[in-house]
Amino acid sequence: MTPAASPDNGSSSQARRVLLLFTTTGYNGRDFVEAAHKVGVAAVLGTDRCHLLEDPWRDGAIPVRFEEPGWAVGEIMAFAREHPIHAIIPVGDRPTVVAALASRALGLRHNPPEATAATRNKFLAREAFRAAGLRVPRFARFALDHDPAAAAAAAPFPCVLKPLCLSASRGVIRADDPVQFVAAFRRIRTLLLTPEIRLLQDEAADWILVEEFIEGAEVALEGLLEGGRLRPLALFDKPDSLDGPFFEETLYVTPSRLPDRVQNGIVREAERAAAALGLAHGPIHAELRLNAGGPWVLEVAARTIGGLCSRALRFGLGMSLEELIIRDALGMEVAPDREAAAAGVMMIPIPRGGVLKGVQGEAKARRVPGIEDVAITAKPDQDLVPLPEGSSYLGFIFARAASPQKVEGALRKAHRHLRFDIAPSLPVAH
Repeated sequence: MTPAASPDNGSSSQARRVLLLFTTTGYNGRDFVEAAHKVGVAAVLGTDRCHLLEDPWRDGAIPVRFEEPGWAVGEIMAFAREHPIHAIIPVGDRPTVVAALASRALGLRHNPPEATAATRNKFLAREAFRAAGLRVPRFARFALDHDPAAAAAAAPFPCVLKPLCLSASRGVIRADDPVQFVAAFRRIRTLLLTPEIRLLQDEAADWILVEEFIEGAEVALEGLLEGGRLRPLALFDKPDSLDGPFFEETLYVTPSRLPDRVQNGIVREAERAAAALGLAHGPIHAELRLNAGGPWVLEVAARTIGGLCSRALRFGLGMSLEELIIRDALGMEVAPDREAAAAGVMMIPIPRGGVLKGVQGEAKARRVPGIEDVAITAKPDQDLVPLPEGSSYLGFIFARAASPQKVEGALRKAHRHLRFDIAPSLPVAH
């Protein structure tokens, strides 16, 4: 359900107003609304709900169709003529292009729309990275109707197949030989042809990217761009191996345990990647692999970290990541130094498909030293779909402790206490 917005009666022409753009299926819209309350600014929502109904959730949100950017910008402009908007913040990947276009139309600080579009298309991003001289694996894209056996004949094994337009490792599959390649290609094609994906009306959903598998550990960097200069906010280690066949992320722990020189190299490479895409302002979330060759940029998104993971981060004066982003977008003072304590989050993976019937062990998990919260986001009787087809988690576990090692240990121990009762799904009638 869409979170309620800040009260906005337009009584003060001097009141600052931020437009939050997000999908109704996203996790963290509510966190941004609550952050706006704390900052003391009005929050207006722009979501992809039905535009034919008159404010169905009574939250004053602007109905926005992200698959039709021109129409969406027109709706935002019409609203802004009566209620001035001072910043637009996209929450998640899909709203980034609309946010850039609308911000440009309103004369607000923004990234070039073509830069945000490139962050949402893995092939365009790879081309930009290669042109800028960054480390890039061999890659090629193939249309959905391409013969997978023919594509496999030219593939560099081991390789990774992935949709151009999806995030959070959805549809990403490793192949070590032609037989696995063909099976992976067909599986991704089936996913991209589902009604859910076709409704996005994204041309990138007509293609599959194939790239050489990059060995090494993986990290995630949260940062803030200011005129193209990157200010790192948090560098997360991913302690679990991500070598395939699927690439479900589980643990994020910060601060990183990597040597300072390696961390500095990661920040420099992420800054180069952002510049290659044309990004200049606002938050970025970057994913990188590390090996003997140095850091390899997997992707740079023009948004904050996804899901509820940002709840693991605190900055100066106890500020949340969402508060920091809102203040930065409005030109207010920010305190970008992260707290001294180590912190982390576990995205609870879906072990198998089926229907969620119950959860046991939450109380025990919360009592583990260092655990701050256990948020089960899956609902009773929800149909669970694991990766690579799925797009959600069972929930999130948050920890804070004196060291990254203690955070990791607490997260793993808490997870061991949780038991999920998953019943088989009923067969679909034809």
